[in-house]
Amino acid sequence: MQRKTNQASPPHPEGNQFAIELVRQVAQLNKGVYLDHEIKNGSATNFCTGVAGYPEKHFEAPNLESDIRQLKSKIEAGAEYIITQMFFNNQKYFDFVNACKTTGINIPIIPGLKPLSSKKQLSIIPSIFHVDIPIELSDAFQSAKNPADVEQIGTEWLIQQSLELKKAGVPVLHYYTLGKPAMIRKVLEKVF
Repeated sequence: MQRKTNQASPPHPEGNQFAIELVRQVAQLNKGVYLDHEIKNGSATNFCTGVAGYPEKHFEAPNLESDIRQLKSKIEAGAEYIITQMFFNNQKYFDFVNACKTTGINIPIIPGLKPLSSKKQLSIIPSIFHVDIPIELSDAFQSAKNPADVEQIGTEWLIQQSLELKKAGVPVLHYYTLGKPAMIRKVLEKVF
């Protein structure tokens, strides 16, 4: 399945339109094979390639199963690890990992986590990233009396997510800081 891209302009004629093409290119570079065929006996590189995974499926995929098949093709092309799109319900991550393993994906799947820090994000994040916000989290945000309370709720949610994931033995946690390093620092102080 080739996905359409949301880019404004097409890729360079000698460039890559899809992520799998870039994964293949890097795999070839690691063997010393360059795009420029005039380069003979090029030195092999030693790049480690990661790809994105979507616990709640990529918005362009018709279903999670086809999305995981697409992901598997990137692994077969040479990707060595997966970092997930943000999610706010750890069960979605656990289900995604199990579905990946069922299809033969056995590389590290690193959970991608983001702190929520404003009520506005309750509508913006799902519309942009196509992820669900658990009802408990959205209700807590809606009942918050001020922005400081909202940020505290978001921090506590992320701490609990992180602790549960660590307890489950995830290989590492990846935090999307997106301008909120102080929140991440608070999380790290409680989790590590």
